[in-house]
Formats: sequence, structure tokens, C-alpha cells
Amino acid sequence: MNLVTKKVFLIATLVAIVGGIFYFESLRPKRSSIDNADIKVVEKAEKAKMYESAKELVDVQGFINSESFQLTDYIGKKVILIDFWTYSCINCQRTTPYLNAWWDTYKDDGLLIVGVHTPEFEFEKKYDNVVKATENLGIKYPVVQDNNYSTWTAYKNRYWPHKYLIDIDGYIVYDHIGEGGYNETEQKIRELLEERKIVLNESGGIDKGMAQPTGVQDVSERPKSPEVYFGAFRNELLANGERLTMGVQSFSSPTEVNTNYLYLDGNWNIQKEYAENTRADDRIIFKFIARRVNIVAESDEPAEIRILLNGKEIDKKIIQDSQLYNLVELSEQGEYLLEIIIEKPGLRAYTLTFG
Repeated sequence: MNLVTKKVFLIATLVAIVGGIFYFESLRPKRSSIDNADIKVVEKAEKAKMYESAKELVDVQGFINSESFQLTDYIGKKVILIDFWTYSCINCQRTTPYLNAWWDTYKDDGLLIVGVHTPEFEFEKKYDNVVKATENLGIKYPVVQDNNYSTWTAYKNRYWPHKYLIDIDGYIVYDHIGEGGYNETEQKIRELLEERKIVLNESGGIDKGMAQPTGVQDVSERPKSPEVYFGAFRNELLANGERLTMGVQSFSSPTEVNTNYLYLDGNWNIQKEYAENTRADDRIIFKFIARRVNIVAESDEPAEIRILLNGKEIDKKIIQDSQLYNLVELSEQGEYLLEIIIEKPGLRAYTLTFG
């Protein structure tokens, strides 16, 4: 083969390669033109005009269920669901079965769930407490500790729970505050996973059925009683003592109890986040409208409490670990007078919540 022939051969080969590249690229659908199962995939430049970019995890104090990582390790590879939560929050706990079900159903299809645990109370900053809570709630997806509210601030968040969905290109394309909206959120997850497969040229679709969460609590009838705080920084509903004031106070049993106001009986040490009883048989009194009552509380030693409803003792509980305890579970919503009698000093009560 002479020199001229070699040059012609090389040129022909290059033309064939370039032509092949252009041919196969022409077969590859452009993002802006894809419309697959009602999923329209758009170019990054267009997304940048519509959505904010994901914010990185900031100042993480601990990782649970995973080694340390950053979101940038997964952007371009996974669809990411960020869930801001704190473990003693009843609203967060009622959301957890859905998150667990989505993790089980979609993790192999490219979904990464990251629980950003931003504590409401000081005891929720303790790593061991968060580990125990994730185990009790059956959480298998990664959880990161945001004790200093750094990631919370980066996302300009204000709520527990609050979910953010980050697409394959790293944009926050959806968020949901509080409970509910589960079908809408899951449909968006499926849509983003379909988009991911298209962008990454992965075969197959998300053809499995919707996730089936277990342990879901019926909250179709909303309680008519608000969350009630015992600590001095937020005890605006305290009816028979000095509100927003720290220190030991002496409380007398009320002659009349108004609905949705907190009453204490006995000697209580009121601190920033909690109220601690200082003698045996101190009481908490609250008239509520709901089906369920929970208390967030703790005690250094096991503390037995007696639970009375409309003057009748219905149960006893032992309080020790720093967590949420279910006190009352009724078949229907109504107005009831709750009394909690604490057998010995040392119980620290943080909140009453209702469902």
C-alpha cells in the first residue's frame, strides 16, 4: 500500500468513525424531546431557570446506617430525597412508614433517601439516642446529624418534617411540608426515577406497583388540640403559673379546667425546654379534643406515672428513655380530661402531642 493509498484509507476510516458517532447520537433522543410515560426530560440549562440547585450537607456531626458521604457523591447517579426530621416529633414518626416503604421499593431503582436529623431538644443531639430511635422506627436509609442546624439553614427550612426531592441533575424539583401528600410524593419519585433511567440510558422502567407502607396510623380526623410545651421558652398555654419564666414554681390544682390549656399541680422546676416535678404525686392536667395523647419525657431513673381519663385510671406507664410515649389511644375523637400523676420526683416533661 503506497503513501497516497494509506492517507486515503486513514481519511476514510476517520470519516466512518465520525459518521458512526453522529449516527448513534442521532438515534439517542434529546432531553427536550423525550416524552416517556408522561415524563418530559428537559435540558439542564432549562432546569436551571426553573429550580434551585441542591445544597450540600453541612457540618454533619454523625452518620447512621452509612459511612460518611456528600450529596455530590450521588448527584448525577441517584434521585435523592432529603427528609428533615427529629425523632421525638409525632408528625415525623407518622411519616416514617412511608419513607421506609419508598426505600425498600425504590432503592434498587436509583433512589437515595437521606434523613437529616435536626434536633428540637437537647437530648435529641445525642448520637446514641438517634441510633436507638432509627432502630426502633425501622429506618435503614442513611441518617445524618444536623445538631447545629447547618444543613437546615442551607435549605432555609423551618419545619419538621419537610421533604425535598433532588433530580438526577442536582435540582430541587419538589418539596412537601408536614404529613400527607404521600401519593403525590411517590408519583414524583417514580417520575424522577424514570427520568434518571432515560438520562443514564438504563434499560427498563419503574413498572412495579406503588409502595405498601406498614404501621401507618389513621390521622384522617385531625385533633382539635395543639402541641403543648412545658418549657419556659414556649409554655404560652400554661394556665395556672408564670409563663415564659424559669425556676421552681408552686402550682395549685385548678377548680375549673379550660380546654386546650396546661395546668400543673405541685412543685415544678421550669427550665428552658422542660418542666421537672420535684415531689411525689405532682400532676399534669389537660382537657383535650383528640383520639390519642403522647408525651415527650425522660427521667434519670424509671418513673411510674398513672394516667386518668375523666377521673378514672386507665393505665400506668414507665418513663425513662428520652423519647415520645403514647399515653392514650381511643376509638373515637372526643373531649376528655387527662390527668397524669407522677409517683416520684424527677420526671422531665417536654411536650404533649395529639392525634
